[in-house]
Amino acid sequence: MAAYRIREAAQLLAVSDDTLRRWIDAGRVTAAQDGAGPLSIEGSELARFAEEHAASTPRLSPLTTRESARNHFVGLVTKVTRDTVMAQVELQSGPNRIVSLMSREAADELGLEPGVLAVASIKSTNVVIEVPDRT
Repeated sequence: MAAYRIREAAQLLAVSDDTLRRWIDAGRVTAAQDGAGPLSIEGSELARFAEEHAASTPRLSPLTTRESARNHFVGLVTKVTRDTVMAQVELQSGPNRIVSLMSREAADELGLEPGVLAVASIKSTNVVIEVPDRT
């Protein structure tokens, strides 16, 4: 089973090392120590907490109460590239960069410009999962 050191787990949760340590001290996350080594969190425990933490995070789109898309990324628009028909919109949500292609008309109607707060709702029939090399 994979285990993650505090720094790595904090990066995956998009929080500081200190925040994760406070959560461990409060009993929200279980960490273990290998002999004299540093604290680590089992992968299954980190996955459980990540889901719990995501579910408890308030949504910033109060006008939407129900929808079918489950993946919402709140962030700031960082770049909008427009041509005569289409627009490419880049959104930074924590460590995630999301790129969306839409009609120029839609981007104009939404007033999308760098610095605008936006929510990317992602629903796809194909999702590719990759496992990074951790050697």
